[in-house]
Amino acid sequence: MMVTQELSERDFETRKAACEDILQNIPSGAVLISSDEAHFHLSGTVNKQNFRYWSAENPQELHQRPLHSPRVTVWCAVAEFGVWGPYFFEENGLTVTVTSNRYCHMIETFLRPKLNQFVGDHEEGQAWFQQDGATAHTSRRSLAILRELFPGRLLSLRGDIAWPPRSPDLSPCDFFLWGHLKAQVYKHRPTTLQALKEAITQAVAAIPPEMTRRTVDNFRERLRQCVNNGGRHLPEIIFKTK
Repeated sequence: MMVTQELSERDFETRKAACEDILQNIPSGAVLISSDEAHFHLSGTVNKQNFRYWSAENPQELHQRPLHSPRVTVWCAVAEFGVWGPYFFEENGLTVTVTSNRYCHMIETFLRPKLNQFVGDHEEGQAWFQQDGATAHTSRRSLAILRELFPGRLLSLRGDIAWPPRSPDLSPCDFFLWGHLKAQVYKHRPTTLQALKEAITQAVAAIPPEMTRRTVDNFRERLRQCVNNGGRHLPEIIFKTK
């Protein structure tokens, strides 16, 4: 799918420099754990802040307008070995806003155990963590915990390598995961939030490792194309998951 947000001239150099840094400093054999949140609505839409994801049947653009139907807020992470998640931000069964405290709670209770299990089977120094510059992600407390978990390997605003703003076309969750899940989750038209959560959980579990391996390969190709494109938004890239 194609995701775009308006860029300024200043963004071009920032994006190009970030892509060059990633390609030069993160070895091709390193594990990248790319993370994000999205809102899944009962109305059949998936959005982040003020933009919407279209499913594979209509993949060209994001339409910018507010969405207010009942929803769940989901965190996932994509890596070559598969998808971690979903983690639902909720309290007492109700969806809540992602704040710094809630994000840190997710890191400690969900991400840290996943990482500990991963480290037991892999070389710790190979894992990098990517997130966007959302306020909850880049609070002092959030960054302190993430720097402990990924010392020298944090790809984020104010991280070891700065993740460029307004760059969903470079993020595996944005250019692949959310659109893929949207196409799967709403096939059966869930009518309750519980049914919606179950559909999301099942759709995530059904993603094969081969699909996420191709996603990571596509990520590095996008970085190269962004450098060659002077940091501008990428032309449509064919990304096959079947």
